[in-house]
Amino acid sequence: MPEHGMSKYEMPEYAMSEHAAPSRATNVLLCVGNCMMGDDGAGPLLAELCAANPVAGWEVIDGGAAPENDIGFIRELRPQRLVIVDATEMGLPVGEIRVVDENDIAEMFIMTTHNMPLTWLIQQLREDVPDVTFIGIQPDVVAFYYPLSEKVKTAVAEIYAHLPNWQEDGGFMRLEVGVAGTCR
Repeated sequence: MPEHGMSKYEMPEYAMSEHAAPSRATNVLLCVGNCMMGDDGAGPLLAELCAANPVAGWEVIDGGAAPENDIGFIRELRPQRLVIVDATEMGLPVGEIRVVDENDIAEMFIMTTHNMPLTWLIQQLREDVPDVTFIGIQPDVVAFYYPLSEKVKTAVAEIYAHLPNWQEDGGFMRLEVGVAGTCR
């Protein structure tokens, strides 16, 4: 299995077979995160789960800690729907899953461990993808060499279970941002 954080352009030839000739994909799942940073490994764990148990109709990309490196490939796929999953500090109980509006990401100054702001990534992809949904999983600890928490692992499994019958927001609640950026 390739190291997390590698884009398909850095993977060995044998690992690129499904990426060799891009064709139109209906659904793309972009899993974001760093597996060496505790619960930030939620996205890579989801990518591993999908690689071991593929879901029909979904192209899965492990964007690692630099998902902006996958913008060109996603554009080549020309999906109708893009779902981005990442550990996201929302001030909720650990393992909670929410659909986060890109405007709320900017307003709340959601911190990220990634090279580029997630709002920039979403704006770039929205130009070519009609339906972009950002799914946040509330982490517990995001620090080097910590394991994934059980609640985040459960959240990853829940997102995976929703993929085969995904509709609109996948059946997940939207993050409600109140006064002064507080979340509910």
